Amino acid sequence: MKKQFKQIGKPRLLIIGCGDVGMRLLPLLCQHFRIFALTSQTSRCAELRAAGATPLLGNLDQPDTLARLKGLADRVVHLAPPPSEGKTDRRTQNLTAILPDKSRLVYVSTTGVYGDCAGASFDETRTVRPQNARAQRRVAAENCLRAWARRSQSCLSILRVPGIYAADRLPLERLHKGTPALIAADDVYTNHIHADDLVQLIKLALFRAAPNRVYHAVDDSDMQMAAYFDLVADAFALPRPPRLPRAELAQQVSPVLLSFMSESRRMQNQRIKLELGMRLRYASVWEGVSAAAMGRVM
Repeated sequence: MKKQFKQIGKPRLLIIGCGDVGMRLLPLLCQHFRIFALTSQTSRCAELRAAGATPLLGNLDQPDTLARLKGLADRVVHLAPPPSEGKTDRRTQNLTAILPDKSRLVYVSTTGVYGDCAGASFDETRTVRPQNARAQRRVAAENCLRAWARRSQSCLSILRVPGIYAADRLPLERLHKGTPALIAADDVYTNHIHADDLVQLIKLALFRAAPNRVYHAVDDSDMQMAAYFDLVADAFALPRPPRLPRAELAQQVSPVLLSFMSESRRMQNQRIKLELGMRLRYASVWEGVSAAAMGRVM
């Protein structure tokens, strides 16, 4: 008897917010999924199509434009930021309304949800303490997704991400402008992740993450912010930024920049290694910046 073979298509994946990180992610996932990418800009459709995604026009701020996405894919990568105002994230609320039950969703959040931790080193069990509206919106988005995951019996993974860097995402303009940094006594500790390592983490989370789990998407290094600027400056033969006490610096930088320079934390990353099997391509920011300066392919 002749065997009958049923052709099985690729599972569908929906990417929400396909900017730089999303575009880096596409080549890693095209062989595994049929990918749809939500965009609010008609001008981006050709770029997304060329990268292997099917572009869908819609806007998270306009729920009516999302109707065609309802039940489209049961695997989702949510990269879109919250709105720029308020303490909630209506964009994420609108998204959950069109997601099917028993989905798998990876949400890229921020380490800013922890607020200022006075330089403490900690893992994912630490309680969040957002200290500005931007971080409060992120916590609201995380809570909204947790409620949706419980309600829909879905698998949610939250990646809390620090400063993302790459060869084309370095503070070179800031260094050229001579924007000051804090003196060592007033400086804060920060973490980093290379953009290529971040997209690898997103891929691993899609396949391996435990349900409703938080992961620190950070590399092995932590350093004071001014030391990071010095590292980049030295690697690219630029002047190191001048140092100022916090009181003086507050008079020269924007409130948004000052808020970034007022939160000190050192994130532990054992969970991404033990649970996701992550092997960092750039284990430290020193390696990533050195590779960028030497002109390697990143």
